[in-house]
Amino acid sequence: MTASTGEDPRNRPQVDPLAALRTPDDPPWDVYLTGTVFLDIIFTGLDSAPVRGTESWARGMGSSPGGVANMATALARLGLRTSLAAAFGDDHYGEYCWDALEQGEGIDLSPSRTVPGWHSPVTVSMAYEGERTMVSHGHEPPPEEPAPDCPPRARAAVASLVQGKRAPWIAQAASKGTCLFADVGWDDTGAWDLAALADLEHCEAFLPNAEEAMRYTGAECPRAAAHALTEYVPLAVVTLGAEGAYAVDGRTGETAEVPAIAVEALDPTGAGDVFVAGFVTGTLAGWPLADRLALAGLTAALSVQEFGGSLSAPGWAEIGAWWRRVQSVDGQDPEALQRYAFLEALVPEEAAARPWPLRRAVPTIGFGRSA
Repeated sequence: MTASTGEDPRNRPQVDPLAALRTPDDPPWDVYLTGTVFLDIIFTGLDSAPVRGTESWARGMGSSPGGVANMATALARLGLRTSLAAAFGDDHYGEYCWDALEQGEGIDLSPSRTVPGWHSPVTVSMAYEGERTMVSHGHEPPPEEPAPDCPPRARAAVASLVQGKRAPWIAQAASKGTCLFADVGWDDTGAWDLAALADLEHCEAFLPNAEEAMRYTGAECPRAAAHALTEYVPLAVVTLGAEGAYAVDGRTGETAEVPAIAVEALDPTGAGDVFVAGFVTGTLAGWPLADRLALAGLTAALSVQEFGGSLSAPGWAEIGAWWRRVQSVDGQDPEALQRYAFLEALVPEEAAARPWPLRRAVPTIGFGRSA
């Protein structure tokens, strides 16, 4: 991963999904990201949404880096060399997030900066009934001229597109041969105009959820929306919630659909980011479309069983342990098992069995680092 001083070697991924593809001429990074890092404080175990004028008690609580840190951590834990450009406050929250990402996850923060006197953005997330409600607070950091080598050369980058705004780094990255994956937030303007997502023209893949895809295209079902999106981007991936995900490659006409894995969700924070990270990993590794969807859905399903967005992301030991476990359950559908058979060659037996000390979200950031 990174050459960060003090990196715990036990936090290095046990599987490199790109090992067979690496050459001396490769870019220094597999994935480049930029965005806002939040400190996430997550409450779970609420019986219902908070009611005005009352006090609610949560049965669980965790804190962890959030925002763009969700995807950066998920990518790093899947073995991709990840570089992140973000602003960090010089408060205790910012120091905690920086340490958790650089030292704990091996993420390259050389394009990032610490902003004196700027406090870290914070999000409080309340999870209940399989959904979440969030309250955030933060301020824009002061502008800074980008460094000449930013964005750095990378195999891929993930961009969050904004209606009516271009991000210059996206075109710069594409000009360097970087493969761009795009997601998008909810359009508060109600316009839902694909033409306003100007940077989509530089992207290889677009990964909206079903509602977003239908609103952008006017299609009556998410699968039709995915096909419509291939008029704007080569690869469209639409997440279908409890139904899984559907993808269309507009260049070849190939389609794939993988059902969701049924799990008991503790906290859905960051699951969408983990899904994108899984899909990016499979794409860079050159896997078939259905295998990419399967890994993305599996990693997202494993993540919702843990607290927090970034620190809930699974590593290969957890993926391998899941694969060994489901094979041992009596009465498994052979067709369903076959869907994940690609994991057999990818995850060595020792990786599935050996514990990996992944950091997890804890109620307070004041405790020392766990062993």
